[in-house]
Amino acid sequence: MSEPTQFDSDADVMRYAIEIARRGIGRVEPNPAVGAVLVDGQRRLLAAGWHEQFGEAHAEVNAFRDFERRHPDAAARAELVRAATLFVTLEPCCHHGKTPPCSEAVIASGVRRVIVGLRDPSPHVDGGGLRQMESAGLDVSSGLLDDEVRLLNSPFLMLVKNGRPWVHGKWAMTLDGRIATRTGSSKWISGEASRAIVHELRGRMDAVIVGSGTARTDDPLLTARPEGPRTATRVVVDAGAELSLDSQLVRTAGDVPVLVAALETTSVKNVDALSAAGVEVLRLPASEGSGHVDLNALLRELGRRSMTNVLVEGGGGLLGSLFDRELVDEAHVFIAPKFCGGINAVSAVGGLGVERIPQQPELDPCVITQVESDVYFRGHVRRTR
Repeated sequence: MSEPTQFDSDADVMRYAIEIARRGIGRVEPNPAVGAVLVDGQRRLLAAGWHEQFGEAHAEVNAFRDFERRHPDAAARAELVRAATLFVTLEPCCHHGKTPPCSEAVIASGVRRVIVGLRDPSPHVDGGGLRQMESAGLDVSSGLLDDEVRLLNSPFLMLVKNGRPWVHGKWAMTLDGRIATRTGSSKWISGEASRAIVHELRGRMDAVIVGSGTARTDDPLLTARPEGPRTATRVVVDAGAELSLDSQLVRTAGDVPVLVAALETTSVKNVDALSAAGVEVLRLPASEGSGHVDLNALLRELGRRSMTNVLVEGGGGLLGSLFDRELVDEAHVFIAPKFCGGINAVSAVGGLGVERIPQQPELDPCVITQVESDVYFRGHVRRTR
């Protein structure tokens, strides 16, 4: 998106703030992606900034720095800022963390009017930034395009409100809904361009998760190639901690972290062998009425570690269990123009499944992209069950 010089409405200013906020995705987590735009009384662009990197300056501060760069004369800035409005996608923070409070920076800037997209539900903010600016005499309003800001920061909000990361489910399947043949062959269903998108996804994740069957059959590496802004921990849900010591995952555990989610009752011998090879083994309870790892417990632990986005790449059993528990938040599905056939071929999503066909689309919003000969569906998973 090219930089505009003037906006037609307040909503257009906020949309631009949302657009530039997206530039921080993959680099700012576990912080939210935030954009800030400063305009004059005719909504002409004065400055803009976004949160670029975790631990570094927030969007508001970057916008004020941009304001100084564009308008180096201090007297001219003082004149402009008195009639300016600051648009910020998320409520400015009001606490000392990695950086000083943004609410104080806004007050000190001299701006008199602030429009906020979404109130920050974090316990250390939760309206405090709005109240602090109002107490300083600023004209403050919130709620402009809050649904769009909520969509932008769904992973952050999930972590804050529910203590678990945002779960992305990904798979590539044939036109008849198979992710592998009856013999387990799965390379390659999707094309090279689709696989490149998956590597980009991995590069902004905190973890990439697979089941023990996928780890055993595919012997995947699960790294982003080329590297992205984040290095994802590779997680294997493996009740018996039976991941092969000769697997690519174990052999590269010294380079990229590997975590095996096993049952509390698993063999100490298996745990010790993996630990000696540099793999972290997380021992978890079984889900009620099964001998499988409690996936809620796993996600809570990943959330405790401030993981914000995790990518589940299969297999069908793990994806099915997550869907049954309504734990998949966003889907990335690549459909290739191929047929597999066979009653014993592997389906994309296993588990118990639903009793009836949903009567409305379950991806909302749903974005459909042609990727060479493949079709890529992506969107948030609607809760309908």
